[in-house]
Amino acid sequence: MDNIFYAPDIGEKFYRLPELESKHLIKVLRRKTGDDVYFTDGKGYFYKCRLVDDHPKHAIVEVISKTKGNDQRNYRLEIAVAPTKNINRLEWFLEKATEIGIDKIIPFISFHSERKDIKPERLERVIIAAIKQSLKANKPELNKLISFKELINTPFEGQKFIAYIGDDVTKLLSKTYRRGENALILIGPEGDFSPEEVEEAKDRGFIPVSLGNYRLRTETAAIVACNTINLLNQ
Repeated sequence: MDNIFYAPDIGEKFYRLPELESKHLIKVLRRKTGDDVYFTDGKGYFYKCRLVDDHPKHAIVEVISKTKGNDQRNYRLEIAVAPTKNINRLEWFLEKATEIGIDKIIPFISFHSERKDIKPERLERVIIAAIKQSLKANKPELNKLISFKELINTPFEGQKFIAYIGDDVTKLLSKTYRRGENALILIGPEGDFSPEEVEEAKDRGFIPVSLGNYRLRTETAAIVACNTINLLNQ
């Protein structure tokens, strides 16, 4: 599978590609009727298909086989992150976290947030490109942008952490997380969480943790958290 297409609504028999992907398949990749084409539904499965109509605007494939992907995990990882002022840095996080392995990304607005709006469609495109590039069968869910209060009051079954820099933070995420369990990790903006936010999160059961001895940018901290959980579950 050198190239893979994303088709969340692919069926069991035939699938008609959207115009943009049809053009890419036929004009750019120069595929012809009879060629094999591979898809992911983003829900855990890969599909081997055969091109039966190589029309550049509405190509059609026939589903030959359906197989389960190998990127399932026995734990769930969710990372809540305050969007960065430079949106490219948030997009970089989405791309790399998708490659490493993550189930849900939750953008939220914090007291010190520098960015208070996002374009979900643009961020979804980044995630989809990443699952295609890294040959993933599962697509991470991108939550809508929510407030910090809504975030900490949303039920979550698993371990909950808030990562920040402070004299009261004595535990490392790598030493505190229990392998095999679901995890939700909060990563604040460049100005970090306010003292009030930290106390509110602690009152809701979030455990203060450190990601190490270095001061990290928001997107770097989020990647470190993501990689830490995945490595501990190897």
